[in-house]
Amino acid sequence: MSHLLHRLGRGAAAHPWRTLAGWLVVAATVLGLAGGFGGTTQDDYDVPDAAAQVGVDQLREHLPEAGYASAQVVVHDRDGARLAESEIVALADRLAELPHVAAVSPARYSDDGDTALLDVAYDVPLTHADVMGDLEPLEGAAAPTRDAGLQVELGGEVPSSAAAPMEGYGELIGIVTALVILVVALGSVVAAGLPVLVAVGGLAVSAGGVLLLAAVTDVSTIAPVVATMVGLGVGIDYALLIVTRYAENVRAGHAVPEAAGRAVATAGRSVVFAASTVLVSLMGLRFSGLSTFESFGFATAIAVVAVAASALTLVPALCRLAGRRILPRRSRRTPTRPVAPSESWTSRWAARVGRRPLPWAVGAALLMVLLALPVLDMRTWPQDASIQSTDLTTRQAYDLVAAEYGAGHNGPLTLVVDRERVSDGEAAALATSLDERGDIASVTEPFASPDGAISVLTAVPTFGPTDERMPGLVASVRDQVPDGVEVTGATAMMSDIADLLADRMWLVIAFVVAVSVVLLAMVFRSVVVPLKAAAMNLLSIGAAYGVMVAVFQWGWGTDLLGLDHSVPVSSWVPILMFTILFGLSMDYEVFLLSRIREDWEATGDAHRSVTRGLAATGRVISCAAAIMIAVFLGFATEVDVVVKMLGVGMAVAILLDATLVRMVLVPATMSLLGRWNWWLPTWLDRLLPGVRAEITEADLALLDTTDTTPNTTTREDALR
Repeated sequence: MSHLLHRLGRGAAAHPWRTLAGWLVVAATVLGLAGGFGGTTQDDYDVPDAAAQVGVDQLREHLPEAGYASAQVVVHDRDGARLAESEIVALADRLAELPHVAAVSPARYSDDGDTALLDVAYDVPLTHADVMGDLEPLEGAAAPTRDAGLQVELGGEVPSSAAAPMEGYGELIGIVTALVILVVALGSVVAAGLPVLVAVGGLAVSAGGVLLLAAVTDVSTIAPVVATMVGLGVGIDYALLIVTRYAENVRAGHAVPEAAGRAVATAGRSVVFAASTVLVSLMGLRFSGLSTFESFGFATAIAVVAVAASALTLVPALCRLAGRRILPRRSRRTPTRPVAPSESWTSRWAARVGRRPLPWAVGAALLMVLLALPVLDMRTWPQDASIQSTDLTTRQAYDLVAAEYGAGHNGPLTLVVDRERVSDGEAAALATSLDERGDIASVTEPFASPDGAISVLTAVPTFGPTDERMPGLVASVRDQVPDGVEVTGATAMMSDIADLLADRMWLVIAFVVAVSVVLLAMVFRSVVVPLKAAAMNLLSIGAAYGVMVAVFQWGWGTDLLGLDHSVPVSSWVPILMFTILFGLSMDYEVFLLSRIREDWEATGDAHRSVTRGLAATGRVISCAAAIMIAVFLGFATEVDVVVKMLGVGMAVAILLDATLVRMVLVPATMSLLGRWNWWLPTWLDRLLPGVRAEITEADLALLDTTDTTPNTTTREDALR
């Protein structure tokens, strides 16, 4: 691989315009195919392993208007006057004429008559392209009522799919902040802009790839957001790593094409392996049991592959065009030398930690454990309108229903009775027994489907769907109902999803950790280093979970994030965060340990190799982490609370990983272990194939003797 990467980098630098033209052709082809044959993102909310899915399927078969998409229209008089029935009837008639509307329920009026609630049932699933994310038909039907001076708010499934669209501020904030960080760190506007340009170019190609993926399988509507979040961060990091190596090579006196070739052969090799670890982590999402998560994994994998490919090819081409302008202005005209490891602040810091490693290691570990403690109180729930901004119509509809009818009306339980197995008398007795429960506010009389196969009744809890008592209520009602009765509806489905993801979390963790440990053992020829890396990654992710619980569930940061109250952690977040963060943390592990391993092999000095390795990578890892944090915090500004959680959680994890882990725990533990860091049993050494993340100068010298690529570098090229 080293020879191939060296030729790739050197060839791209020798022919920059051909490389750029090739990328434009690839981008145009992919985007053209996506425009002509690509699909559209579409969610699949069916969960075959969920108990509630059985009832949903029965409703779709025998009572379609109760088993497909739904919406709520809440009409309220702000002055407290009783609503005119004629106005509500006219609104119901307009709603009934909308596309795919199967039925509109009779209006339910509040006790004081100033509020009316209309349930709208569709004949297609929520994920259908004609209803998913489209508020315009409902808004059009509500407009005359609003013109009459009444408040009309839209709630339920269909409005929730469109009420909090991504505004795109996350990408913009991340890019601008990344540019500022790079300018400060690299001292060159050209060097700062290059990684961002390369990452954006890779993301453009990946966007087309995701649309092509959507043509052959369901891709969640939020999958491109996650893919962009991760792709932008790792794309800038990968390009930055190669640019930094290129600048080192130029300072060392290499001609521009050779400097680019060496950068791709060394740092580019790390990029290939780092991207592979991210892909392995993302594949862990297949064990989540949800097709939505699988699409997250595939879409993000496309983005990672695209930005890695752009880093390996576009960076050397653009470096050739930029020449010495990659270096700070003061370094372009006068010869410069690389900063010796003993001169850098990171080497001095590593030496300081190495002198007293045990207190540093214990202190950092205790701090991480302290941050992780709130995880013990974590409560997960997928999401509903109650956690969204009060500016959204869905949240206002939720609050109106809770205030006028009771919080439980926002999350009723639907019971589907198989009339072949349960008699009408037994169903009526069940309704009576449920109504006598203290946690059930009301129960409707069972009504039969038109074909007589099932009957349906609705139980309204005394509390809202996000209440911590809801999972227990769902489980208790299921224990109470006889065989032949299914407990379903949106609230029961959300409870099942939370339980499913909690159970599958351990399977995902086991797969990702096991495969990552094996990969690291192959690369670094060690048992201790991979196990220690996995433990530290788990510790940093656990600490990030703890901070997320404190910020969102305990409400310590809700005001800062624009939320008016504390909210449970979304069930979607922990697994998604883990798979993404474990791969990203392994990126930094590869970048750092490859340099330490390289020095260890050259000198055999277990202690000084840690200092020199950290000195060589500390600055670039810190810069890359700062960029990643900026990107993730940019997404925390979005309206959707789940995206906020992802942004905050991943930013905290990267911050802890780049500071406490890389700057304290790694040098401290490696100093304590000494030569034991690189222990590998002989029998295991024979079994594991050999893979290296980076190559040494001796390897590069060998490449120079075997590379037959003509050196077309002119004197002018060398001086650029």
